[in-house]
Order: sequence, then C-alpha cells, then structure tokens
Amino acid sequence: MQQLNVSRRYWLATAFSFSAVILGILGTNAQNTTVMSERIATSALPIKQIKTAILDIGYAEAGPADGQAVILLHGWPYDIHSYTEVSALLAGKGYRVLIPYLRGYGSTRFLDAKTPRNGQQAALAMDVIDFMDALKINKAIIGGFDWGARTANIVAALWPERTTALVSVSGYLIGSQEANKKPLSPQAEQQWWYQYYFATERGKLGYEANRKAFSKLIWQTASPQWQFTDPSFDQTAASFENPDHVAIVIHNYRWRLGLAKGEKKYDALEKKLAAFPSISVPTVTLEGDANGAPHPSPTAYASKFTGKYAHHALTGGIGHNLPQEAPQAFADAIIEVAGFVK
Repeated sequence: MQQLNVSRRYWLATAFSFSAVILGILGTNAQNTTVMSERIATSALPIKQIKTAILDIGYAEAGPADGQAVILLHGWPYDIHSYTEVSALLAGKGYRVLIPYLRGYGSTRFLDAKTPRNGQQAALAMDVIDFMDALKINKAIIGGFDWGARTANIVAALWPERTTALVSVSGYLIGSQEANKKPLSPQAEQQWWYQYYFATERGKLGYEANRKAFSKLIWQTASPQWQFTDPSFDQTAASFENPDHVAIVIHNYRWRLGLAKGEKKYDALEKKLAAFPSISVPTVTLEGDANGAPHPSPTAYASKFTGKYAHHALTGGIGHNLPQEAPQAFADAIIEVAGFVK
C-alpha cells in the first residue's frame, strides 16, 4: 500500500494552460495559484448530448477523439465538475476523456415520461454501457467515486470485455439488498443518517425543498478539511435542479434498503451482483485520509481485485470528493492503471 501526500494547493502551470484552452478561460497571468485553481474549478465544461434507448445523456468531453477512452463517473451530491481539473490533465496526456451526467443530474433527461425513475445500481451501470454503445466506444478505462465508483465497479465486474482498466475511490462498493438487511454497529449506522431520512416521506419532501442546503452539508461532512468555495459548490448544485433528481436519489437509497422495488429487466444483473463478483481487470484504488463519508477499509476489499492491482492512501486532508480535492493524484492513477495494460 503506497501513501501519497497531496498538497492542498496543488497547481501546475501547464495543466492550467491546457484547461484554459479546453474550458474557454482567458488570461493566464493570474497573480497566484489559488486564483488559478478557483478560476478552473468554477469554469463551465462544454456539454454535449447523446441519446440512448432510455436517456438523452449530457456529457463533457476533452482530449483528442482518437485518444484512449476514459469515462469518469461522479457521485451524489456531486456532478461532472468534480473532474474539471482531472480532465484537463488527462487530455493533456492524449486521453479522450468523457464525463457523463448520471440519470437525474444536469442535462441528462429521460426520453419517455413513463420510464420509471429508477436509481438502482444495475440501472446506473447499464446507462454506462448504453452511453458507450451510443458513442461507439468498444472499451474504456473507467473511473469513479461514490455512486460513480460503485457504477464503475459493476461495469468492470459484469462487462470486463468493455473495461480496459478501473480506478475506484474507496475500492469495492458493489452491494445487494439482501446484504443490506444486516444491521451495522450503532456508530456505523449513524453515518448513514441521510439514508434513513430519505426512507421517510418527510425526508423526500425535505430534500425536495432543501436540496442545495442539504448537499452543502454533505460536502462539509464528507470532506471536513476541504475548503471549497461557494462558486464551485453553486456550479455543481445547479445540476440538482434536474426534474428527476429527487426521484432518482430517493429511489437509490430506498432501493438499497429494500424499501423500493427495482425493474424486472435488471433482476438477472442484480442476481450476479448479489454474489459480489470479483473484478479481474487491472485496477487502482484510492482513499483519502479525511474521508468523512461511510467507506470500507482497503484491507476488506483488496482480495476482490484479482488482476494487477495497486492501492494508494492519500494524506493531506483529502476527503470524499477525491478527484476534485486531489486531481493530480486521481489523474496519476488513471495513467498508472493504463500502464498496467501495456
């Protein structure tokens, strides 16, 4: 297990210059690195749209069209801007980086009003395969954190032929409704307070009415040492205004507890996931030293990765939103795992 120390004020002039090109930022003569970091963190990523059978998916893309494909997946309550700096770094190395809004976020929309607003894990993973098919991407390196890490795990486990390699924050996160029936210790249960809040009608109404304040609280508790700014939070919070956002979030957490049904078309996939399949593709896992969100110990999941594998523990106060808090370390992990394949 390798330990990395990540500077809280990481900046690289070349990364900034490239970000300025792909994100439309003008003026690279900022007076200090803090100003540069803030300008990139709050710059809008240009959004494209691609239709699948179910969704019109909004996504950002950076890097050469013929570069090795890298798909980066965000979590809750975050969005594609967790990867603004990561995408600049990887695009500068020649990778083709694609960052889709998950269902219920940003400009991603359901094509049919009658489609269930389903947030179960298999549905989110199938969205990634559909996204790849729509863009004619046969294989990609897949990285993620939070919901995005779980989704990346599932794609790698069930569709290894579509997964070049994997980068996963907090390691192996595949779950099952049956496993979630088992109670945890009181201390562990307390960390999941929002899951139980969402299980109630009061919680659903509360999140609907206060989604921005609620999400900021999660940012603060999940990354207690991250000094994010209001502009960077507000940029991401705009994606929670998606008309399906609350329905997807509530269903996701209720489904985990067996309080909401999934769709029958995903039953076969969920049966496979309930067996906690191993992941055979080359993998790098990451964990920050200040992750305030529930997460497993690296020793608990290392054996689930049966291909070439490395884990890195990041120091320096890195919390749950690792790609945005430690972009260089996350980009380095993508480059490292790409090297595992060669």
